[in-house]
Amino acid sequence: MNSHILIIEDDENIARVVQLELEHEGFNTSIAYSGREGLAILEKEKLDLVLLDVMIPELNGMEVLRRIRAVNEEIIVIMLTARNSVYDRVNGLDLGANDYITKPFEIEEVLARIRTQLRFHRIQVKDQSADVIFIQTLAIYPSSREVFIDNEPVELTPREYDLLIYLVENKNRALERDQILNYVWGYDYFGDTNVIDVYIRYLRKKLQGVNNKPLIQTVRGFGYMIKE
Repeated sequence: MNSHILIIEDDENIARVVQLELEHEGFNTSIAYSGREGLAILEKEKLDLVLLDVMIPELNGMEVLRRIRAVNEEIIVIMLTARNSVYDRVNGLDLGANDYITKPFEIEEVLARIRTQLRFHRIQVKDQSADVIFIQTLAIYPSSREVFIDNEPVELTPREYDLLIYLVENKNRALERDQILNYVWGYDYFGDTNVIDVYIRYLRKKLQGVNNKPLIQTVRGFGYMIKE
């Protein structure tokens, strides 16, 4: 079943272009040109995602978002706005927005953000009983070997994934390089232990979150650890 997306945007040209692109990608769409019209559609239709402009008439986007979250925590909301201040982004995210895109934007970016959010949501809904490992803004789904940081998918090689899992399973515990090497590479590995440092660098780069805080910490003269 195709996802249904509501576009709340008062600029008819932008709304139409976005609608055409979404429908070309196979999505079902609805359009509202004001905050009140958008809320009315939300009450009547089953929707998966809302593209919500901040500067819309009747009720602005922040108020619409607040009202959405008062009754629905599940629907995905991506904010669209010409504003690019830290305050506006933080305010929208604090009110419950899943993502934030500033104008002018490339439609390819909008489509990519939509696909990412829908994919992440489907994984969560697909099997709520499945084991999910959460560390800070990191989410790992062992059954599918999928990894997300700040709700964004992370592509890891099999070795990088095994290294990450070992660190996560031993969170808050300093691991020696030999321990890591034996578990991830096997006891019959006779290569240089520097391979661990190389892969740690790979992981750190891929797992760099929005707050730029390193997830994997170095224990000087000993090894590495992940602290929760």
